[in-house]
Amino acid sequence: MADSPEQIKKAVKSYIVIGLVLFIFTGVTVAVATIPALDIGVHGFDVMDMILGLAIATFKATLVGYVFMHLNHEKKAIYWIFFGAFVFFAFMIILFMAAKSDPIHYNGFNFGLPY
Repeated sequence: MADSPEQIKKAVKSYIVIGLVLFIFTGVTVAVATIPALDIGVHGFDVMDMILGLAIATFKATLVGYVFMHLNHEKKAIYWIFFGAFVFFAFMIILFMAAKSDPIHYNGFNFGLPY
């Protein structure tokens, strides 16, 4: 962390630069979504546009976490916790996909509903 006035000035400058980068990439996101010349893939919203938008959003979220949330100064335990959260999220997605692909068809609890 910043202890001296010089370090504080340096930190403020880096925050301003990161803020400007985030602002610029917000403009890039809007431009990619609205300007037809920047449309990649087929005309209109498709998978390539989604991938590009998510890549820009991931870059911006990484910058926010790394700089503004001070994850660049954290210990490795924090990263293991975040990794565990992502593994849990992936497991839950797989579990929901498995449940969706093999639903239980039991009519004992329909209570007269028309499905």
